[in-house]
Amino acid sequence: MKFTNGYWLKKDGWNVQHPREIQSIVPVGNGVRVFAPTRHIAFKGAELDGSQLTITLEPAGEGILRVRLEHFRGYCELAPNFALAPLEGDGTVAIDSAKKSAVVTSGLLRAEIGGEDHFELRFYDGDREITSSILKSMGIAISPEGEKFIHEQLVIQPGESIFGLGEHFGPVVKNGQVVDMWNADGGTASEQAYKNVPFYFSDRGYGVFVNHPEKVSYEIGSEVNTRVQFSVPGNVLEYFVIAGPTPKDVLRRYTSMTGRAPQVPAWSYGLWLSTSFKTDYSEETVNGLLDQMEERGIPMSVLHFDCYWMRPSHWCDFVWDPELFTHPEEMLTRYHNRGIKICVWINPYIAQQSHLFEEGKEHGYLLHALDGSVRQWDHWQSGMGWVDFTNPEATIWYKNELKKLLRQGVDCFKTDFGERVPTDVIWFDGSDPQRMHNYYTYLYNQAVYEAIAEERGEEEAIVFARSGTAGSQSFPVHWGGDSEPTFVSMGETLRGGLSLGMSGFGYWSHDMGGFEGKPDPKVFIRWFPFGMLSSHSRLHGSDSYRTPWIYGNEAVRTAQRFVALKNRLMPYVLQVAREVTSDGIPVMRHMILEHPKDRTSAHVDTQYYFGSKMIVAPVFSQSDEVEYYLPTDGWTNLLDGSRRERAGWYSETHALDSLPIMIPDGTVLPLGEHSEQTVYNWADNVCLYLFGLVPGEQTVTVPSLESDVTFNVTVTESKVTITSDSGFPWSVQVVAPLKSIEIATGSQEPMNFTDLASGERIIADANAVEFTYSLIVAK
Repeated sequence: MKFTNGYWLKKDGWNVQHPREIQSIVPVGNGVRVFAPTRHIAFKGAELDGSQLTITLEPAGEGILRVRLEHFRGYCELAPNFALAPLEGDGTVAIDSAKKSAVVTSGLLRAEIGGEDHFELRFYDGDREITSSILKSMGIAISPEGEKFIHEQLVIQPGESIFGLGEHFGPVVKNGQVVDMWNADGGTASEQAYKNVPFYFSDRGYGVFVNHPEKVSYEIGSEVNTRVQFSVPGNVLEYFVIAGPTPKDVLRRYTSMTGRAPQVPAWSYGLWLSTSFKTDYSEETVNGLLDQMEERGIPMSVLHFDCYWMRPSHWCDFVWDPELFTHPEEMLTRYHNRGIKICVWINPYIAQQSHLFEEGKEHGYLLHALDGSVRQWDHWQSGMGWVDFTNPEATIWYKNELKKLLRQGVDCFKTDFGERVPTDVIWFDGSDPQRMHNYYTYLYNQAVYEAIAEERGEEEAIVFARSGTAGSQSFPVHWGGDSEPTFVSMGETLRGGLSLGMSGFGYWSHDMGGFEGKPDPKVFIRWFPFGMLSSHSRLHGSDSYRTPWIYGNEAVRTAQRFVALKNRLMPYVLQVAREVTSDGIPVMRHMILEHPKDRTSAHVDTQYYFGSKMIVAPVFSQSDEVEYYLPTDGWTNLLDGSRRERAGWYSETHALDSLPIMIPDGTVLPLGEHSEQTVYNWADNVCLYLFGLVPGEQTVTVPSLESDVTFNVTVTESKVTITSDSGFPWSVQVVAPLKSIEIATGSQEPMNFTDLASGERIIADANAVEFTYSLIVAK
């Protein structure tokens, strides 16, 4: 929201006031409280009839400072609030009453506020200033109608880039954009977003989290072009400044406050096949799809039943359509016997035709209108109401309905919707309707996730969610919503996923081929490897199927290749996923997370890191051309062993079943033995692929079904030594531009992963491999 008309004038009829100086500072807890009048107090009595802004600074964790701006402090505290970890931080406080200034620290993060005849608040990480709130940055803004807002503006430096704010599908660098935190069902082609997260980070090495679940309005260099402005309605604005120095450090600290995603079941990383939305499907139809996938050698992990597993206009009653699915328990058993998990679509709405509507109305489980009646409308489902998850009994009621399905044999739920939440309502617990609009999705997905965890155990809990807000990352997985079947929509989808990853969400998926319409075969084929090289991979459409054979033989071959690759990559994928839980680092990463000082990486949003050892550059063109950027020297394409020796931009033309999947020199990439499934003993017969032998030492951890296996890899100028505690057979494959490799110990056999450059695999002798080599570059 803008409050000015240019830099000098205010919007017509608006009263906007800014702190001019500090009147006094007092200690409060382990921080300080600052009283800052909005006019210069030059003489006794000058303070009369004037406004003040009260600013509280305090540590809130290692490297985190809380800032609270208040006008009238007698306001009522509103709910809900984000579910944050305890915010207790040790720090230091120094007050200089004579100079009317103070310093508050938490770790290396320091805030300095002053002064006697001016006002400013500056933040430092060590000796380096990272951002500041200067004159005319903080403000109280009152509209002509009397509505009040509190705003803050933090300075951005020349060349500084801003990231995050949830799953927005425009440019990943947010500079110049207006972004409002208000969840909406807007598809992927507009400024609206399903997942709004009031957190951003800067490539200068800090982050800012605005602790408000209601609508936070951002002007990112779009009102004052040297500042990020954020504002909320009311008398109070609270935000946290989070230290780096790297983006990963910022994410680590931010997710320590708001939550991290747990590990998800290994079966979820495989291919999900959906019935699609408005297509015809019955048990017979679905069996035919599964049979054809099997006949074509495209392994599946999950079968998803979309909306019409229930009767039309009954959503959600959680009852299988009896005309199409006569014996659901027996059907689900048959699918499980084929090794396939089952997902079904749900939403948090109860249609009037559902038998649950009267039950929900009678017990007060549905959201109420202002007159005390059930709040209903005809969007989506006729007469539908919203489950009121602020009512504990309503939450239990909803979870119990899900548990019935879980006992039938359903394994997980696609938790669709949650964005269309009205504000002319009364919540059971008295929550503020504005604050509940975005927060509703947190309670909804929490209830579904907990139902699965309670019934099956936490290690099996997973949802497939569309909506979200800060903290929703604790209930994985999320997908990117309704996209178009075009290359441009494929590009905007990637941008949304990268932004969400930089907002604390570790796992993310999207509809391969786009959701709407029927994609051109080339779009479908190009989207497929992008989908398989996302954390989670789902084929889903609206009114047409997304089975590969519909799009031709080339689509089938591409599907075979990349499903097999994802399955063999499981040892690596599971390594990467542990960083989600331990540090809040996403599986799919914007380039800036791995190269925070690379100015070019900051603006690249057409490729991504899959983990820290793989750059994926999807092909977004009918011409088969792709441009991609390598930030360092020495890379090998995983698919064909081709080399790029120097950093920089490259333009290539790729066959339909190919794309740049670039591995940096020095990588030890573990690949599993099995290409048919995601769940197997990943350490048994694992092959370590050594890309571009670079002197140094590293430890590679490979999960197994029992305990982890570690490999200690030492590379010198002429020798490689690998030792392991593995009790399983394993092998080594060198992928490097070498003319010759002289093997000192270990037997040899041809490698069996034909997607890599030709060479020989070295079979481990007991728990060690050692061989010498000469670095003679092949011509």
